[in-house]
Amino acid sequence: MNLNDIVIAREKMKGIVHTTPLDYSKTFSNLAKNEVFLKLENLQKTGSFKVRGSYNKLSSLAKDELKKGVVAASAGNHAQGVAYSSQMLDVPCTIVMPKGAPLSKIQATKQYGADVILEGGTFDDALSYALEVKQKMDATFIHAFDDEAIIAGQGTVGLEIIEQLPDVEAIICPVGGGGLIAGVAMAVKEKNPHISVYGVQALSCPSMQQSIHVNKPITVESSPTIADGIAVKKPGQRTFEIVQKYVDDIYCVDEMEIARTMLMLLERNKLLVEGSGACSLASLLYNKVKLKEKKVVAILSGGNVDVNFISRIIERGMVESGRFVEFTITITDKPGQLQKVLNSISAHDANIQSVNLSRIGKNILPGYAQLEISVETKNHDHISLLHKALTEKGYNVEMSHY
Repeated sequence: MNLNDIVIAREKMKGIVHTTPLDYSKTFSNLAKNEVFLKLENLQKTGSFKVRGSYNKLSSLAKDELKKGVVAASAGNHAQGVAYSSQMLDVPCTIVMPKGAPLSKIQATKQYGADVILEGGTFDDALSYALEVKQKMDATFIHAFDDEAIIAGQGTVGLEIIEQLPDVEAIICPVGGGGLIAGVAMAVKEKNPHISVYGVQALSCPSMQQSIHVNKPITVESSPTIADGIAVKKPGQRTFEIVQKYVDDIYCVDEMEIARTMLMLLERNKLLVEGSGACSLASLLYNKVKLKEKKVVAILSGGNVDVNFISRIIERGMVESGRFVEFTITITDKPGQLQKVLNSISAHDANIQSVNLSRIGKNILPGYAQLEISVETKNHDHISLLHKALTEKGYNVEMSHY
């Protein structure tokens, strides 16, 4: 595989996939102390970059292979990419997804005409089962990342960035199995070796980072993450080799940093970006990637967020940034006591959202009541000020979400 494969892939997909915008963000530039440009793959067809590799792979198959159909395993975005590409090329398509895959991604995959099988709790479980299905059906397996045609297709993102911002100095890319960063890094470094390429993983599943440390692809233990699209326990062999050759470094961001970045993208730039897609920008905002006064592109790799999940992300982001707090106070059960507490909160410009008063409970003594209050606040300093004011009035305040 070489740069020419990526250039050919670009020609193939003209008119099939979007050339996505590269958007300069003054807000994030000021926060990150760099000139920050956002590569909006969340606005790509099917909601992520995955359609690029999928289409390139399917369009490179022989006619007799296409007739037998294709099988893929995916946590969501690769599923939609393969299903969409199969629909465009009129190819029978079966997708195996883990049982916990977001409902929106399952429904979208079905709407593109694919047969969906839910199997296993993780991507790796779904992958094992998909290989069994492939054998039974004698179909062609479309790997999510460890395939040269897939990598070449994803690399077209890199070609677009160089065309859109020729003097780019650094590119930051989310990393799961490594298909996107392998393609982007090869495209970019072969064009201009002076451009830095950095990868970012969720701290919950740092498989590529740890593999690079030990010089071979390894399987890591993972914990649940809101960046489900990059929660791959073991990187690909091909992707690992390309990353090892071309990528400058790989960093990790935690759940709090991802959630806050998702919320900021929604609030400041009106962009809906999934957890995996927000990792690249999070690494800049939280100073994981040590860059200053550089022209930096953060690839926002996807925007497929389950509608029910959006509200939880907003709530989580608000909690993490000190914009929301819940606390419990025990008060004497006498007239006027509730009003005193509420007045104390209002006096400090905090917006009370809900109040629950209980007189019966395991830890509530006769003559007392327990007050549970949720409050909209400005930041962590505001919460500390509120806590101090209530404590100084003699209340025993138990904070949660703080």
